[in-house]
Amino acid sequence: MTTIPRVVEAMQTVLTTKADEAANETGFVQRKSKMDGASFAQTLVLGWLQNPGATLEELTQTSAALGVIITPQGLEQRFSESAAQFLQKVLEEAVNRVISAEPVAIPILQRFTATYLDDSTTVTLPQEFANVWPGSGYADPETCAGLKLQVRLEYTQGTLHGPFLQDGRSHDRKSVLQQMPVAAHSLRIADLGYWSLDALKEHGSQDGYWLFRAHVQTKLYTQDGQIWSLVELLQSIPDAEIDIPVQLGVQARIPARLLAVRVPQEVADKRRRALHKEARHKGQAVSKDRLALADWNIFVTSVPVELLTVREALILARVRWQIELLFKLWKSHGQIDEWRSRKPWRILCEVYAKLVSMIIQHWLLLLSCWRFPDRSWVKAATTIRNHAITLTCSIASTQALSYAMETIQRCLSVGCRINKRKDQQHTYQLLLGLSDGSLA
Repeated sequence: MTTIPRVVEAMQTVLTTKADEAANETGFVQRKSKMDGASFAQTLVLGWLQNPGATLEELTQTSAALGVIITPQGLEQRFSESAAQFLQKVLEEAVNRVISAEPVAIPILQRFTATYLDDSTTVTLPQEFANVWPGSGYADPETCAGLKLQVRLEYTQGTLHGPFLQDGRSHDRKSVLQQMPVAAHSLRIADLGYWSLDALKEHGSQDGYWLFRAHVQTKLYTQDGQIWSLVELLQSIPDAEIDIPVQLGVQARIPARLLAVRVPQEVADKRRRALHKEARHKGQAVSKDRLALADWNIFVTSVPVELLTVREALILARVRWQIELLFKLWKSHGQIDEWRSRKPWRILCEVYAKLVSMIIQHWLLLLSCWRFPDRSWVKAATTIRNHAITLTCSIASTQALSYAMETIQRCLSVGCRINKRKDQQHTYQLLLGLSDGSLA
């Protein structure tokens, strides 16, 4: 469980001891200076935690709060290739700290030892980094460089794994998340970018469960040994709700359940319009199979029927969007993909430093906010931002930093709630409704 001493230790170690070690290792600091590795990392990470749009002058005020007086020009001169390498190592140190909260109070999640949500997001970089972090656009200067962030969020206790850095051109199937071990009787939920029969088979060998949208091109075997395409199988069954045992893949033959629920006609029509619009944008035609599958919500899972019904599975699958909300928080609130400068190395330094600040922000969210399912991450992040200067002034003292975190913990425990909705209920409302009978 998350304790203040644990977060204090992680924050101080990453931004002091490990930061100084990384500065020496990368050559960022080659002689004794008032702006050493620790003070440079603290200035950027805590300064941008307080204000993601902070100017150089505002960052020097953060530095002054740390006891280091430097001019904006002096700070500007320190944004170099070695500074970027240094901050990347600080980021790696932060990623290595695994901190968990008290379990969120949602009964259905307690059926599993953990609930892993895997996803990625990309930050487009200046074209000067095309050889370091190649993007998806190849020759397009707008997207020829990109940094893909691979993240696993364990939703029950809020444990953050990552962000692991990957070039923007690489497919999610090549992500480090694919090889990460899973706990026995845990559940992994991810989008089709991570679809791999080999990975699903490996999860099964670790006694882990998984829940994915069905891949349109995967062949399925039914119990009578007949092989089907997904479209053909659904069209052969007249029921509006389907839950049947299948095997996935011609060679793999992975045991699974096929879950499908027919959607209202207006929903299906809306999906088809979206498919046609996307196809026109890409200059492609929409396949007949994709148009036919718009009639259904379709999932495959290894969770046994006694542990998860079709209705529960469809609601539980919505949890995957929580990691999308996390990325939205990082981008819209933490501004990890925005910067004031056009200088490449300063931009890369800013990206790395802001990612460290988002990890620290997440640690603080875990202190008392996570176990309440109706807490707003945006409101909580705003509260943390308001207290960032206190964290900055307290970083050198374990006692003072602990007291600052206790204050943040009290503030997070009494506010930051999401207002309930009667129509289009929030995911947490739907999940809780499975237990209190309101969705029966």
